[in-house]
Order: sequence, then structure tokens, then C-alpha cells
Amino acid sequence: MRTKIKWMLTVLLVASLMLLAACGGQEEGGQGESNKKVTLWAGGSDNVREMFEKQIGYFNANNPDGYEVELQFITSGTGTQNLIDRIIAAKKAGETSTDFDLIELDATSVLQYLAEGGEDLFVPIDTSKVPNMSDLQFEATYRSDLVVPYRGTTVVLAYNSETVPEPPKTAEDMYQWIKDHPGRFAYNTPGSGGAGSSFVVTSVYNDLAAEALTSSDEKWTAEWDPGFKFLEELHPYLYQSGGRVVYPNKNQGSIDLLANKEVDMIPAWADMIISQKREGVIPDSIEIAQIAPSFTGSTVALGIPAFGSNSEGAHAFINYMLTPEAQNIALDSMAAIPVIEFSKLDPELADIISGLEIEEFRINSIGGLGTKLNERWDEEIGTLE
Repeated sequence: MRTKIKWMLTVLLVASLMLLAACGGQEEGGQGESNKKVTLWAGGSDNVREMFEKQIGYFNANNPDGYEVELQFITSGTGTQNLIDRIIAAKKAGETSTDFDLIELDATSVLQYLAEGGEDLFVPIDTSKVPNMSDLQFEATYRSDLVVPYRGTTVVLAYNSETVPEPPKTAEDMYQWIKDHPGRFAYNTPGSGGAGSSFVVTSVYNDLAAEALTSSDEKWTAEWDPGFKFLEELHPYLYQSGGRVVYPNKNQGSIDLLANKEVDMIPAWADMIISQKREGVIPDSIEIAQIAPSFTGSTVALGIPAFGSNSEGAHAFINYMLTPEAQNIALDSMAAIPVIEFSKLDPELADIISGLEIEEFRINSIGGLGTKLNERWDEEIGTLE
């Protein structure tokens, strides 16, 4: 009798262990029904964080498959490179199931990830799981096979309409305005924010062949000299403090100078100006304008690392980000440029960006040359007295 009871207990114990192992394996493997968590990694300004929090709240409450997205956000200037380093390190260590399920990337980051982590760093996008890609009006700046754009962004000319009733219409007009109004124009250091970087890129590239702006070929560095000489000529006409030219730090640094009326004109991200104006953070007198040729912009995309734990859920969230609901949220919360047909958006929200000529945007996709351009600026322009 005791032997029989002992045998039955043994059978039950083995069965229980097998059941626990099966359940545990299903959760760890990342593709079982119990794996519903999706971790999204993103970074940038606070308006990006707020936008994603709204998107995640809507998605978690409405997706039919019960996925739960969690945001890991890195504030601009506090560790974006650290995130890249962590992801590359995880890949090189051979990790196969991490919480890097989905990451937001700009054009430059895509190239950096692939250069350092290899072509197999990202899962190729399964278009059958992202049917809303059929509504896309813009392709990703780089590698549309590996990342999906969810918003566009561009730099514009921001100005104080009280002191500048007629803003420049062309790049040449803008440069002449800078010289005619010493100390009233500023752009941030290119390494600290994309608005200043766009000003430098366009100033250097405007006189190069059109193809240069979408090429990462090293040959173009040999043609940078005239552009840098021009930036040197502009230097003494820019914003000054304490008797010397000062380049603000970060995109917001330039916006603060404009808002405080210390300057009259700056290059700035369209979404930052529109959002801050709607929120009453900056004066109503601040307006935006496009010049010809325009400053540069790019698409911002989402990619799925190959060593995440929930590719299915990541695809589902990407698909959601291409819905009219998600595009309206991005437009409303941060004046993001939609990537789907405007006719599918809330018309009142679409009016927010009605002054922007989307078809005139220029894509800056010079890859690693952007870093070299910034480094040369630091050495040759940032050190000028």
C-alpha cells in the first residue's frame, strides 16, 4: 500500500514539474499566448515622452490581442548613446530574449545600429503583420525593410513676427538678413540638437550636387571647404553675450533665446515650435516659415531588435501607430508630421500643420558623415572668438 501511494505521489510530482516547465518555457520563449508584454525604448524631448504615453494608453486599452506596452524613455542628452551601447552589447553577447522589444530610431541611429551591430540586428519587418503599411505616404529614410516610419519631422525658420514682419523666403535672403541684423540670429551647436545640425548641413550642402544630401559616401567631405568658410564668415554676425559669439546648447536653448526676445530668428524643429506655442510656453508672436531650398528633416521610425522577447506584439504596436487614431494623437500632442494620407486625419488637427509644404521637405540622410561634420564644426567654428 505504501509503495502504491509513493508511486502515485511520484507520478503527480513529475506531472506537476512537466506542467510548470511547459508554462515557464512558453513565457520565456516569447511567442506563447502568455507573452503579452512589449517594452518600447525611446528618447528625445519631453513632448516625445508625453506622446508615447498617450499612444500606449490607447493601445493597451483597445488592442484585441491583449498586448501591454511599457515605455522605457531616455531624456534627450542623458543617455541615448548609452542605449545604443547596451543594445549592441546585448547583441554581441549573444542574448536571445531581452526586453529590447521595440525601439524608436531616427535616420542616423539606423545606420549606427547596423554599422556597429551588423545587418542581423533587426528583425525584417513582416508586412503581413503590419497591414496598415499600405497607407504609408513616406518611406523610412533608411532601410525600409527593417524599420517603419511613424512620423515625419523637419526644421523650419522660427521668427518673432513683431520684429520680423516679412521673414526671408530663400536661404540667400536668410543669410543676408543675418548680416543686416548682427547679433539677432542664433543656431545651436550641431552636436547638441538637430536644428543647429540642419542649419550647418544645409549651409555646407546647398552648393553641392543634390545627390550629396542623401549620400554617406566619404568623397563629399572633400567638397566641404567652401561651406565651412561660409560658416566662418557668418560667425561674427551671430548672437553674442558678454562681448563674444555664443552658440546655444540644444534645440531648446535657441528657442529660449527667441522666446525671451534676445534674438529675432532661429532654425527650429517645426513640431517643437508648434507644440510650445499651443501650450502657451512661447509667445504668440513667434511664427514659422519655410525657406527655399528648405532646411532638412527626416522620418522617425520603429524597429524590432532580433533578440527581443515579443516580436508579435512589437509588430502589432507598429501597425497601430499607422492608424488614423495614432496619427491624430501624434499630431495633437506634438505636431508630428503624419505619414499617412491627411484626408484620414481629424481635419481640425490637420490645420495645425497646414502652413507647412510637406512636398518641399528635404531629407538629410548623410549617415556617419553627419558626425564628422559636427566634429569639424566643433574644431573650426565652435572655437572661433
